[in-house]
Parts: sequence; structure tokens; C-alpha cells
Amino acid sequence: MQSLQKLPVLVDTSQITLRVNHREFVQLCQDNPELRLELSATGEVIAMTPAAFESSEKNGDLFGQILFWNIKNKQGRLLDSSGGFTLPNGAVKSPDVSWFQHSKFENISLDVAFPLIVPNFVIELKSKSDNLKTLQKKMLEYRNNGVRLGWLINPQKHEVEIYRIGQEVEVIESPRTLSGESVLSGFVLDLSTIFDLPSK
Repeated sequence: MQSLQKLPVLVDTSQITLRVNHREFVQLCQDNPELRLELSATGEVIAMTPAAFESSEKNGDLFGQILFWNIKNKQGRLLDSSGGFTLPNGAVKSPDVSWFQHSKFENISLDVAFPLIVPNFVIELKSKSDNLKTLQKKMLEYRNNGVRLGWLINPQKHEVEIYRIGQEVEVIESPRTLSGESVLSGFVLDLSTIFDLPSK
């Protein structure tokens, strides 16, 4: 195993495959706090580039809408794209938005960097530079590990892919709103700014 020192500033991460165990991944993240990293179920470190301005703005819109609903309803806890958790398959993930019902935290230790906990709901927002198939694989991984509802939002095509446990993926074209269904009870996402739709 190569030494877990700070990664060089000028490095082409697309040409590097670094495999570590969970403990080593935590140490790598602590040594490189400026990097956004995920860990695959097979131990491969995945480096993610910072979000471009437009994508970051849209991420903020998504997070803000759910945050407002969550503050009002007090039903759970919310993480943005910088927060990570460990799935049952061992992968460490940090979706653009993840929401956890309060009951998820019973018997869960938060003294570890990336607790073993499955969100009830996640959002991945596709940026112009993201590979769609990679994101779709990620969404299936969330669903297969127990995430009840997931939205893959694609602003470039004005599409949303909805992932639900035990169901086929549903694709919706140019929706103005999305319902949180029984997972985010009473929540309705306004997509007009995400899709740059003209106001009615």
C-alpha cells in the first residue's frame, strides 16, 4: 500500500487508481481536507472535481428548498455534497443532497467520520462534465443499498430519473415540480430555476 501522504497538487487523478481500506480512506481524507473524495465498494478512491459555478448554484437551490422544508417539518437530518456516509456494501458516498429520517440515528455512532447509515432520500445533479452512465450506476447503488427514493436531475436534457426500491426507474421529461412522495411527506421541489424554465 502506498504511503497515505498529501497528494501532489498537480496530479492527473484520472490516471491513478488508488485502493485503500476504510480506515486508510478516513486517514486520506483527513490528510487532504481540500479534496472531495468517495470510496467505491471495492476500495477504489474516487476524486471529484469542484462543482462549476452554475452547478454549484443549482445545488444550493436544491439543498435550500429541502432545508426549508426540513426546518419546518423537523422530520430528519440533511447533508449537503460535502457530507459523507458509509453504505452497507462498504462504499463511502456523498450525494449532492441526502436526507435521513430521525429514526435512522437510533444505535448509530456519529463519533466516526463516515457512519454506516443509509439515507432515506438522495439527489444527484448532473453537471455538464458528469458522465450520465456513471451517475446512473451510482443511483442504482443507492437503491440497492436501501435508499427509498432518489432523484437524478439532468438540467441539460430537462429530465429527472426517479429511483425507488423494488421498482423500475421512471424518467420524467421537463417536470416543473417533483413530489417527495411518502418519503419527504408534503415536500414539493420547484424545478423552474434548475431547468431555467420561464415563469408562468
